[in-house]
Amino acid sequence: MLDALIVPLFVTTDLPPGAELTEFGELLAGAARTLGHEGASYDAFLTGKVFWLDRPVLPGQRPAAETESRFAGMLGHLAATCGADAAREVVADLRVAIASAVDARYGDAGAPPAVFAIRDRDVRERTPETAVDVHTRDAPSELVTVARPYL
Repeated sequence: MLDALIVPLFVTTDLPPGAELTEFGELLAGAARTLGHEGASYDAFLTGKVFWLDRPVLPGQRPAAETESRFAGMLGHLAATCGADAAREVVADLRVAIASAVDARYGDAGAPPAVFAIRDRDVRERTPETAVDVHTRDAPSELVTVARPYL
């Protein structure tokens, strides 16, 4: 069996008005396909669910204007075939890849996306039922197999 590092993740960012959740998820998953640092690259597979983190609307409040940015999130797992000794390095590599992809697609939102390693339990317990599935396409089959228990 392939020796891979599995990291539970939470990703959040602001998206411009009109952004589509499914497209955002595909962007994240695609950004995770190949990661690297210091001139070396390695394969990765991201699987998870994306969802909107809209602000609650209390009685008497107006809903957010259609011109306001929306806050999106993803909870999931990253499987990586790297020589990294720590999840911290893999998360840092993913943070760079996601920030670059989000900036290229949506432009500068004022702050880069936040990418955090979290507990596996939080992924299971905090993912909304309405969240949309995403995963890296054309990932090495060995990584998909290793990540299968987390799907």
